[in-house]
Amino acid sequence: MEGRFSVKIVDGPVVLRENGNATNGNLKSTSTTCLHPPTQSTPKRKKSLVQMTREALPRLENYRNSRRALKRPSLGELHGGEDNVKEANGTAENLEAQIPSGHGIKLGWIQGVLIPCLLNIWGVMLFLRLSWVVAQSGIWGTMLIIAISAIVCVITTLSLSAISTNGEVKGGGIYYIISRSLGPEFGASVGVVFAFANAVAASMNTIGFCNSLNDLLSSYDLKIIDGDLMDVRLVGCIALLVMVIICAVGMEWESKAQNFLIAIILGAIVDFIVGTSMGPQTQKSRAEGFNGFSYETFKNNFNPSYRKQDGIEYDFFQVFAIFFPSVTGIQAGANISGDLKDPASSIPKGTLLALLLSMISYALFVIFAGGAGMRDASGSVEDLLNGTLTDCVKDLSCHHGLFNSYSMMQLMSAWGPLIYAGCFAATLSTALTNLLSVPRLLQALGIDRIYPGLIFFSKGYGKTGEPYRGYVLTFFISCAFVLIADLNAIAPLISNFYLASYALINFCTFHAALIKPLGWRPTFKYYNTWLSLAGFFMCVVIMFLINWQSSLITFIVILALYLIVVYRKPDVNWGSSTQAQTYKTALTTTHRLINIGEHVKNYEPQILILCGSPHVRPPLLDFANMITKNNSLLIVGEILEKKLSYRARSSKRRSAYEWFRQNKIKAFYSVVDGITFEQGSNALIQASGIGRLAPNVLMMGYKNDWMISKPEDLTAYFNVLHSAFDNRLSVAILRVPDGLDYSRITEEEDATHSTDITYSQPPSRADLRPFAATRMMHADSNLNISHIDHSVSDSVQSITVLNGVNVNKKGSTSSAQLRSKKKTAIDKILFTSPTGKQLPASVLESMSMFRKKQGKGIIDVWWLYDDGGLTMLLPYIISCRQDWINCKLRVFALTSNQAEIETDKQHMADLLMKFRLKYYSLEMVQISDKPKASTIEFFDNLIEGFLVEDATAEEGKVTELELAALQEKTYRQLRLRELLLENSKDSNLIVMSLPMPRKGTVSAPLYMAWLEALTKDLPPYLLIRGNQQSVLTFYS
Repeated sequence: MEGRFSVKIVDGPVVLRENGNATNGNLKSTSTTCLHPPTQSTPKRKKSLVQMTREALPRLENYRNSRRALKRPSLGELHGGEDNVKEANGTAENLEAQIPSGHGIKLGWIQGVLIPCLLNIWGVMLFLRLSWVVAQSGIWGTMLIIAISAIVCVITTLSLSAISTNGEVKGGGIYYIISRSLGPEFGASVGVVFAFANAVAASMNTIGFCNSLNDLLSSYDLKIIDGDLMDVRLVGCIALLVMVIICAVGMEWESKAQNFLIAIILGAIVDFIVGTSMGPQTQKSRAEGFNGFSYETFKNNFNPSYRKQDGIEYDFFQVFAIFFPSVTGIQAGANISGDLKDPASSIPKGTLLALLLSMISYALFVIFAGGAGMRDASGSVEDLLNGTLTDCVKDLSCHHGLFNSYSMMQLMSAWGPLIYAGCFAATLSTALTNLLSVPRLLQALGIDRIYPGLIFFSKGYGKTGEPYRGYVLTFFISCAFVLIADLNAIAPLISNFYLASYALINFCTFHAALIKPLGWRPTFKYYNTWLSLAGFFMCVVIMFLINWQSSLITFIVILALYLIVVYRKPDVNWGSSTQAQTYKTALTTTHRLINIGEHVKNYEPQILILCGSPHVRPPLLDFANMITKNNSLLIVGEILEKKLSYRARSSKRRSAYEWFRQNKIKAFYSVVDGITFEQGSNALIQASGIGRLAPNVLMMGYKNDWMISKPEDLTAYFNVLHSAFDNRLSVAILRVPDGLDYSRITEEEDATHSTDITYSQPPSRADLRPFAATRMMHADSNLNISHIDHSVSDSVQSITVLNGVNVNKKGSTSSAQLRSKKKTAIDKILFTSPTGKQLPASVLESMSMFRKKQGKGIIDVWWLYDDGGLTMLLPYIISCRQDWINCKLRVFALTSNQAEIETDKQHMADLLMKFRLKYYSLEMVQISDKPKASTIEFFDNLIEGFLVEDATAEEGKVTELELAALQEKTYRQLRLRELLLENSKDSNLIVMSLPMPRKGTVSAPLYMAWLEALTKDLPPYLLIRGNQQSVLTFYS
């Protein structure tokens, strides 16, 4: 050791050098040699938290829904054990990381929310329609319109602020907010409508810009084409193209343009206020309707004066519809939420301030326009001097005044050209904001893959992920509406779309605040649950008061988009309030069920089925699902003796529910591991379900290998029946000719036993030899594969794919030869199972026997003993299913003696009639006769291997004393077998009362021999025994 290590103490950690190489970490040795003994002056190295523990400190990065986010240690890593590997914590929420959040330039609340909102609100209506609204509704009517609009917008803003402060808001704006609050169904449908509304709003403001431009050119006797609609269409499309290019260049250019435009608008507002305060400067201005502030003018304009104009009879709500788009800019900040530095604080602050400033400005405009401008004026100075300035009203020939001229603001301003500039800035800025938001909204919809047609628009370009494809689509939509070239025709349509969006924003907040999931913790506290609900109803009522036809169309469109999402069932999980509502509703209903007494009329068979993994016994699960389908509870139980890790258990659970989804089965899955079959069955019987949603029927597959299974396995199977009856459950046992267990075919790749087997012929019904190393949960199978002829697969020379199924052929064969060998060749055609195994078509048919449509046939019901009616109810349910509706019920019942057959038959017919159960025929049978010798010999062969003389024999044996004591009951089962072979051998399904296994009286082998005698060599067979409680009633 000498000379190998050198230690250098510096102002920091100790550095060990081994043969000249630096070494990090602890030096482990059984003995210690100190070259330099430690002294009090030597600093002791302290370990960091990372070196002392695996625990992670609370950090923001641990909670991000991003692929680059840090992940805290899993419980498996901290706790250790077999599952001590890193567990995947990814969820569907990680998909939200794909939504571009604007990693380029980030905007503050002034630049990103306040200014865009003001630019959106101060739009085309401010300069081109507000004076006309005053003329129609008067000063107080217009103030009322503004007040109602303000109330709607303030309530919506409060709701919007609450939602936007309840977590991080990403790109997508209104769509993102609604979809993450109410779910993809509402969010996607409203998102599409909102995107469309914004695109149309861009065209409306562009039309306003073109109209203002035409007025300006006409004042100089200029025009481009006709000075009217054609000019609007041409200039409008060119202006849209320029604005789309500006938006596509990036946020920086758009922000600079907005600053310039807001400055012009503010200048125009000041120009109007100053000019109106100064009053008219010329007689010409007076003649055109600007006579300055006066009490008389204010009085004349105070009350409404609705008129018919352009063929439309205007009223309060018609005028409201024209005005309302001017206050729809409150969502401008939320639309570009992904480009904000802090959306949670910026959106409420900027939106509320913008709403306050805009409403004050609108109120000032109404007072100034109504107090200084006349409703009608001829424009003639001579009429002004003669006092006949308003006589043109009589013949509706006035061309000036608030009613007739959309250019009154230019007339009343101090400098007219600045008003034109303000109008241009207001219309273009609002259009610019709308054009900016639509592509990002489409991109968010495409990224979430809600609608297939919008996935194309999810692609982003450049570092900031600019949605260029969305810009192209937005341009064409807006350009199409610009071709309409009529401002008053487009405005009501936009009002409906925006009101619908605002209604759902308010409903989102109301719903989340009412349900109050634990994730609902908005930092914005100035909202109210019921105020949001009032805002929702207010928006809906106003929509229908404006125009009920267009409102109805709007809701139909939203409903259609909603149903598309419901039908597609997108695989997203955003923690919406509808999910919380579903949970609370289910919990509340379950609690309510506890306090509701059971009634025979409301009985539903709630089945616990012990079938293992869902894919292992498809016929058994299909049969149970046929009974409970969409009407009652179905729990699939799996019991494993091997202890599973958490990851393995989670994997099995996911696989089970995926199998349910693919096969359209409504069921729950429960797995217990590290426990024996009998113990696991008892646990499931006693603990499955909650409250009234608990199983009342135990369904199992028939144990085909009972004759050669281990005694303890047979006893366990038998004891499960006793456990079910002890817990007052009904019991159903299903047997099918080719067995139920298809684990060798359908098991997953991670199964523990081999599956490398090829089938060339159907399994024998009579062969009961088990699979090698048969497990407890596979004990009810008689599907034998040990006799398979492997020569078929060895002789395969070519593989042809037909309809997606691999079919192996042995070269070409003539048509005549194929026809002659059709019967023998059908079982040599090999199909490919879901796991890639090759098997004959007959096996696939057996696996799906309860999924196919049944032709005309018979369901035989052997209702031998009164168990409460379940033996009769289950076949009736099956006969009502679509696949079995062509099968008729044939009922067999017991009679006490031959002399009373007709009387007993009439009694049974009356009973079935009172139960309102349709049946095809009713037969009475007697089982008191002694069975045939051949039948007795058949039974003796069954129990030959179990029969012993000693009464103290080992478990799983039948003593001669027991056999003698139960001889009469045995003969009854054998006589029933003879009747079954005589009457029901060709039935589609047999349902019979299950013999009661009385505790301490009958042994497991003898009981299974009875069941074997009843079911062997017969069609699909269901043995059922109710819990002796009535499930049928003839009372109303």
